[in-house]
Amino acid sequence: MANARMRNEADTRADLIDPKLIEVGWGAIENSYIRREVSITKGRIIGAGKRASALSSDYVLEYQGRKLAAIEAKKESLSYTEGVRQAKDYAERLQCRFGYATNGHDIYQIDLETHEEKLVEAFLSPEEIWRLTFDPTQKPGDKQTEPDFAAVWRERFAQIPFEAKGDWQPRYYQENAINNALDAIAKGEERILLTLATGTGKTCIAFQVAWKLFHSRWSLSAQREPEAAKKRPRILFLADRNVLANQAFNDFGPFGEDAIVRLEPSEIKKKGAVPKNASVFFTIFQTFMSGTDEDGNPAPYFGDYPEDFFDFIVIDECHRGGANDESTWRDILNYFSPAVQLGLTATPKRTVNADTYTYFGEPVYTYALKEGINDGFLTPFKVLPIVGTMDEYIYTPGDGLIIKGEPEQGKVYKEGDFNRVITIPEREKMRVHYWMDRFNPHEKTLVFCATQEHAGMVRDFINQYAVEKGWTTNSNYCVRVTANDGSAGENDLKTFQDNEKTIPTILTTSRKLSTGVDARNVRNIVLMRPCNNMIEFKQIIGRGTRMYDGKDYFTIYDFVKAHYNFADPEWDGEPEPVEVCEECGKRPCSCEKPDTPPTGYCSKCDNEPCICEKPEPPVCEDCGQRPCVCEKKIVIKLSDGKTRTIQHISSALYWSPEGKPITAKEFVERMFDDLPQFFGDEDQLRAIWSDPTTRDKLLEDLAEAGYDNEKLDSMKDLIDAKDSDVYDVLAFVAYAKDAQTRQHRVDHAKPAIKSAFADPKQQEFIDFVLIQYIGHGVEELSLNKMSDLLELKYNSIHDAADYLGSTAVIREAFVGCQRYLYA
Repeated sequence: MANARMRNEADTRADLIDPKLIEVGWGAIENSYIRREVSITKGRIIGAGKRASALSSDYVLEYQGRKLAAIEAKKESLSYTEGVRQAKDYAERLQCRFGYATNGHDIYQIDLETHEEKLVEAFLSPEEIWRLTFDPTQKPGDKQTEPDFAAVWRERFAQIPFEAKGDWQPRYYQENAINNALDAIAKGEERILLTLATGTGKTCIAFQVAWKLFHSRWSLSAQREPEAAKKRPRILFLADRNVLANQAFNDFGPFGEDAIVRLEPSEIKKKGAVPKNASVFFTIFQTFMSGTDEDGNPAPYFGDYPEDFFDFIVIDECHRGGANDESTWRDILNYFSPAVQLGLTATPKRTVNADTYTYFGEPVYTYALKEGINDGFLTPFKVLPIVGTMDEYIYTPGDGLIIKGEPEQGKVYKEGDFNRVITIPEREKMRVHYWMDRFNPHEKTLVFCATQEHAGMVRDFINQYAVEKGWTTNSNYCVRVTANDGSAGENDLKTFQDNEKTIPTILTTSRKLSTGVDARNVRNIVLMRPCNNMIEFKQIIGRGTRMYDGKDYFTIYDFVKAHYNFADPEWDGEPEPVEVCEECGKRPCSCEKPDTPPTGYCSKCDNEPCICEKPEPPVCEDCGQRPCVCEKKIVIKLSDGKTRTIQHISSALYWSPEGKPITAKEFVERMFDDLPQFFGDEDQLRAIWSDPTTRDKLLEDLAEAGYDNEKLDSMKDLIDAKDSDVYDVLAFVAYAKDAQTRQHRVDHAKPAIKSAFADPKQQEFIDFVLIQYIGHGVEELSLNKMSDLLELKYNSIHDAADYLGSTAVIREAFVGCQRYLYA
């Protein structure tokens, strides 16, 4: 055994912690396991192929297939208190009632249910934690209560392993969602809702729930009499689009060909009856609502099944389906009301989808977009808000624009009118050119347009401009995928989804692709139509969040100010339910409201918005222009008493770690508050920045905190320091220091560098390095760039060593010269 004073963390685990766990039964009794180094998160993507730190728990205690406790171990020489925060975090994420922090001697137990924390003599046994977890009223030492049907089903579900489908293992939030849904079923709940962001694997979760129900032989008839469980359940997967039903049908393949069936109208007509000889059925609402009797009268196909035919129904994207009070599809869910119904949605509770939450109740599990991004399971995004010159248009006869429709003189046409009421092709062409001049022409892109006709026009402009730019001569570089494009459009979509195929590169659509497009390599989303519905907006954004190798982020080109839908506090806390109106008895209220003047109504001209003639603005004394075109500045006064002046850039928006848009001013204020945790004063910042090793570590830490290289670089524009160093950004925000250009910094440092490195060959190499720094930025001074620079100048590392000397000599010149840049 290692010396007690010398035990590292690995020795502490092996010599002290493992024996204590085994002593109380962990790993020694049946179905109990000690899981070590259990991965929880992957770490947020921070760019350049890097991630923030991943999270993993030193131990997870598992019994009957359920994770029950998380343990954070520290080496013997440390206090157990160093692991308390992590133990709480990991236990909470994994939905464990208990967390433990220990150094092998002291065991600190945290009960997340009662919030009791204390030092204990020993870990709880598997049976004790199981009883406490699933009967929160019990206390350690209580005897086990008589099992009811819920307890029996919970244990049966736990005994069925996940269907691994290769090497698949559930992410922590997926396992939580599966377990919570199954717990609700075990308790006899009939309506269950899961709310998880797009791209987090809702269909996979539904598959695993169905798999456990199927193999445990749960059914409605056996719900309260588990001992009578003999037959397998019949399961229905309902969607509102064929692409979703088809994807689910493929994902449920492990059930076997004989167990699953896809309901198609053509097959039902051919066979003269709906299929009944299967276990898992897949269809869309539209199919179930179709069908006629012998006299040609409507006779929906779902009525051909007995009301209690299905035991379990999954409703995908349920906010759009039958859970809506006004939907004719509700008849299907009402008809099969005996079945347990599981709703899947990617949208949190809103006024526009309150019916869904009323029907199913509160979600048994929620996983938000910001959580997926911060955990590293979804791709971050950046937004380019684009302020146009024709967001509004007032028609005047003789304008000379090509216009479709019958424009009204003096009428103000707003964003929602374009390409519906009025069409100005030149406006759309200008917008297409704007974003195409800024994106990578080889990246897969989705463009959302106002109508199918608009999508066709935009497609043509894209293909024309791509040829003009010399990017392609392929006429299918951009294709339209809308309802009118039928099977050809579906084929184009499948090709687009194939990540090995590069053509088509861009798809235009109106509404068809806002859901159901599982294309992991989408790098750009272009919004050329209004998207005021927050639910639809989140669905559209979900087209870009899926992860793909080398995909550090995706970009949203926003012409319609839809990005304000990210300011979504209700995603973090459920809104108040819509109350029933006392007058009309409806929710939401449908009482007639008295006429009130619309927002912006003018009492003088009797119009909204006002069209009164406005006096011309005066000529600016500084720039001599009307209206003034002077650069605007924003002055920020921070708590150190000093002011910072930044450029006023109307489209400059930053994104907080909470996933909400904040202004440049708010970003600077937040950054000022955060920077002291990374360096104490300007001298320490200079010392850190002068050494490439400590500088790279600081940049990684800043990126983890939400200040990645891209944000720091974009800050240069705000402080009018485009040719400066990131160091200048940090010094400006932290200490109100004026920025220097990289050229000025090099010129100022050269005399000291020449004095320190007298060898002409070294000076030649250093001059080359500094030229790269001036041209490309501080990343050229990173140690991992040294070999690239040597090869660039001397053809090979070997030739460089022959010319300059040993690797140590080269490294000293490369690192040493940097100290003088920031002196």
